[in-house]
Amino acid sequence: MLLLRTLVIAGTFALLAAPVPAEPAATPQSPAKAPENPLAIPATDDGLPGAGPIRRFDWFRNLWLERRTAWAAEVGKDQGALVFLGDSITQGWGDVGSSFPGIKVANRGISGDTTRGVLIRLEGDVLALNPAGVVLLIGTNDLEEKAEPEVVASNMRLIIAALRKRSPTMPVVLCLVFPSSDAKSRPAAKIRQVNALYREAVADDPQVTVLDTWSLFADVHGDAKEAEMPDLLHPDILGYARWAAALRPVLETAGLAPAWPDDFVPEPGFESLFNGRDLTGWGYEAGAPMDGKTASGDGRYIVRNGRLVVTVSRAGQRYVKLWTTRRFPKDFTLKLEFRASPNADSGIFVREPQLQCRDFTIAGPFALLRHYRPLDWNEIVVTVRGGLAHCTCNGEVLVDAMPVPATGSIGLESDRGQMEYRRIRVQEAP
Repeated sequence: MLLLRTLVIAGTFALLAAPVPAEPAATPQSPAKAPENPLAIPATDDGLPGAGPIRRFDWFRNLWLERRTAWAAEVGKDQGALVFLGDSITQGWGDVGSSFPGIKVANRGISGDTTRGVLIRLEGDVLALNPAGVVLLIGTNDLEEKAEPEVVASNMRLIIAALRKRSPTMPVVLCLVFPSSDAKSRPAAKIRQVNALYREAVADDPQVTVLDTWSLFADVHGDAKEAEMPDLLHPDILGYARWAAALRPVLETAGLAPAWPDDFVPEPGFESLFNGRDLTGWGYEAGAPMDGKTASGDGRYIVRNGRLVVTVSRAGQRYVKLWTTRRFPKDFTLKLEFRASPNADSGIFVREPQLQCRDFTIAGPFALLRHYRPLDWNEIVVTVRGGLAHCTCNGEVLVDAMPVPATGSIGLESDRGQMEYRRIRVQEAP
């Protein structure tokens, strides 16, 4: 027993003397990851809307963050502005407000941006401003990044849907992608395809007006003109002036820009066929007169700013002609003025036969007129004598002797693009 007790005590002391194992060292904690700046380009595509390219070059990241940070500080100041949204072409316009004096504008262009980039920043850069309207030009950089036109157009649909969700009555002007060059990785065929898909995407949307800025700048091959776009991508100062001139009539019709009141009084012996207030005296051939109405039922003809406007055609809107309810069996002289948006196509019916009235330098057929003023007001004079019509534009002969019936009404055609008419007046022979 003594021996056993001795062994137990010795074992106890041995255990007490044994070294105690050290506790595991605490694993060093990684520093907390800084939250991502909401104004910066997202690090990955995960969870982002849309499809296709998002540029993440260092220069682009820096520019994106710099411009968006500056804009975030101006949200209050820019409330209710007309927003110009796009890429370097829009950014390069700089003080766009100088082209539209008196109109509150906000330039939200970022050089190098794509349709998906615009979609990502739409809420903070545009919708947060509660804009009066949006002028949108985007898509050329998608093509340089090899995005297919269908992908580009799908992003555009999402952009338009987001704008409509915020305000279904806010005017949107969708500018077609400008021409460029194969040398810029933007072939004409791809740009045409994108623009066709853009038109299709908004064809049934009365909120969106398509402006054919592609035709405005394209050469006969569908590429940019070096004289207007020295780098075959960006307009020069004269190019921006043409873009502004093309936009102005559309903005006026949409109520986004003021229009100078027209106090024109017909010459002695002439009487007005359009009163500048409504469609009194006009109607569709098989319909009731539109007396007192400021728009046709289908919206193809509207009265704005003292002008009779043929609106941009949309899906489901049939090809229609607007006629005077009055017929003209006597010889007469018809005078009117028109202003055509780029590549617009309308027409004037003289009792029945049509005189083409278009953006002549682009749409033809009278492309060699020396006195035609693109994007400005031009005067048409039609003189009917003895069953023939002699037609001039700004004094240049369009048609020397066009056969016309013995009687009939005067009509206007709806086809493509916006066409404005004013000062429509007639003088009948005794």
